[in-house]
Amino acid sequence: MQPDDLVSLVEFVKRHKYESQTLEVKAAQAGCPTRLFPTLSSFSNQDDGGTILLGMDENNGFEIVGVYDPQDLQKRVLEQCKQMEPSVRPLFTLVEIEGKVVVSIEIPSVDVIERPVYYKGVGRIKGSYIRIGESNEVMSEYEIYSYDSFRKRIQDDLRKVNNAKRSQFNSEGISKYLDSVKNERRNLSERVSDDVIMELMGITADGIPTLAGVMSFSLYPQAYFPQLSITAVSIPGMEMGETGDDNERFIDNQRLTGVISEMVDLAVDFVKRNSRTSIIIDNDGKRRDKLEYPMRAVREAILNALVHRDYSIYTQNVPIRIEMYRNRIEIISPGGLYGKITIDSLGKVHPDTRNATLTNILELLGVTENRYSGIPTILGECRNAGLLTPVFEVRRGEFVVTIFNNIYDGKPKKNGETMQEDVLHFCTVAKTRAEIIEFTGLSRFYTMNSIVQPLIEQGLLSMSLPDKPKSSKQTYVKV
Repeated sequence: MQPDDLVSLVEFVKRHKYESQTLEVKAAQAGCPTRLFPTLSSFSNQDDGGTILLGMDENNGFEIVGVYDPQDLQKRVLEQCKQMEPSVRPLFTLVEIEGKVVVSIEIPSVDVIERPVYYKGVGRIKGSYIRIGESNEVMSEYEIYSYDSFRKRIQDDLRKVNNAKRSQFNSEGISKYLDSVKNERRNLSERVSDDVIMELMGITADGIPTLAGVMSFSLYPQAYFPQLSITAVSIPGMEMGETGDDNERFIDNQRLTGVISEMVDLAVDFVKRNSRTSIIIDNDGKRRDKLEYPMRAVREAILNALVHRDYSIYTQNVPIRIEMYRNRIEIISPGGLYGKITIDSLGKVHPDTRNATLTNILELLGVTENRYSGIPTILGECRNAGLLTPVFEVRRGEFVVTIFNNIYDGKPKKNGETMQEDVLHFCTVAKTRAEIIEFTGLSRFYTMNSIVQPLIEQGLLSMSLPDKPKSSKQTYVKV
């Protein structure tokens, strides 16, 4: 960070009085903060890294108070950085503002293969942190395992299901699959037996069905894994818990089971059944019906959830969830992004594959193409339907795809910029955080971080209580 950039950052923080996913502010007027370990860990463990800003007092309206001794401060921060595993390598910048020294400490992101970065003093389990908004939270065992899974290339879809039997496989499905293998993999067709092919392709291991085999061919996979299923609900309101005119919590509520190909079909049918239909009059005067969601996009999102979910022992008791709200559908699968892929690069680069064996089986069965076309298809189908751009999020061990319909506020939304314009217009009169979230119909995280905060940073939206950004009485108004 250049000194001019640090001056701009200080001015920005002083004006807007806030911390963020990548920014933490501490006073350091009386001495070096002694517990930087959680922040060092959480910033190192996120793709964007983070900046610790020392010399501003959050408890006193983010007033510039300066640091006690810049040289000693850097020395003590470095001592704490060396107590991390692996060691954190910070970048310091110092500037003098109003006669007081302010210090920024940039914490770089570490490569996924080196995560989690943790504080050696308490160990890996208790010393690994993740950044959630403005706070540092201890990582769960599963979040730590997800890094180990990628680094060690653990193949959870190949683990044996010891109580499963090959005799309980769908013989027609197996026959179709073997024919496909022999047709596509000619070097196998004449050399080996069917039993060997099943071993080589990961359907069995030492004669015992694997999880991938069970989820693709078992007569009823949920006999072994009851929660490796889909729960699907249609909700009458905008949030879970809202009820309809007759106090009903759900318009429809189902658990969908079977092998992956069956669950995909059942889930798409559920969404179709619970989707509203609009009447379109073409230019030639012909009438046609149009569902509120493009079904190709829905199918791809559901298929991606089933194929790329985490199948480890940590999540095998967590089903995929489909939640249909009045203005959107959310498809939620256990397991965040796998490997080095980021939200921003989804659909643009070829990602690491979490369940390579399962993916290969489904490709040969014709269930999935396995050409990394899922995300582009979802985006393209929604764009062609005139819908708001879908949102892809990671929420603490879950991957969430949100597809919006075009019934929001009675008019279609084309992109995030249009939504920001609508929020600005809505806030001509001061609105509370809850009112804005209800207006957008989006999640609290997305509304506040992707719509409201950028408007504040651009100086287009202001807070009524800038000294207390987290206050429950906070309101927002157009500047």
